[in-house]
Amino acid sequence: MSDKQLEKISQFLHERYGEDEQDFENKMKQSIHFMGAVQDLIEVCGDDPSREGLQETPYRLMKAFLEYTEGYKEDPKLHLQKTFDVNHHDIVMVNDIEFNSMCEHHFAPIFGHVHVGYIPNGKITGLSKVARMVDGYAKRFQVQERITNQIVSAMDEVLQPLGVMVVMEAKHMCMCGRGVMKRSSYTTTTASRGIFAEQAEKRMEFLSLLKR
Repeated sequence: MSDKQLEKISQFLHERYGEDEQDFENKMKQSIHFMGAVQDLIEVCGDDPSREGLQETPYRLMKAFLEYTEGYKEDPKLHLQKTFDVNHHDIVMVNDIEFNSMCEHHFAPIFGHVHVGYIPNGKITGLSKVARMVDGYAKRFQVQERITNQIVSAMDEVLQPLGVMVVMEAKHMCMCGRGVMKRSSYTTTTASRGIFAEQAEKRMEFLSLLKR
């Protein structure tokens, strides 16, 4: 690994993790080890890691994975803590929240949309806060079922609504781009709490709004 690459790694890690010397040294060693492993992987796959198009790939891949997993740097529930007192007792729905995640089994992309609905119990949160919370859970190594339940649990815990329901629709490249190669398939998961879990008519109302 060249001195120029080591300098780039050092600068990037300082910007990301700050000046904690011990933490920086650990991250630096781990990053160098990871990039060496990526070079080995390129060779295992049959290519030459020293050729022009691949020389920077280990560094690019490390940066990309740190971007894919930015959710580990935060507690997504905190986005919901800014609330407003509002006298509204019917469904508030945020549809088609785009998300990108990473399958923890194959490190392959998961992407799609999340639909979040809740019935306030005296307080609401900002619409963008719901989207930021979704990103916080999605940007980790994940399975779709876990993300769905983490989102609904966060809404239930922080906002304490009368009810909350989440529907997640996603494509999994570990299924669409490899293995069984079912490119048109997508996976739907749901989770609910409160009224939505207890009353079938409320679930149906949520789903009817979703179809619109």
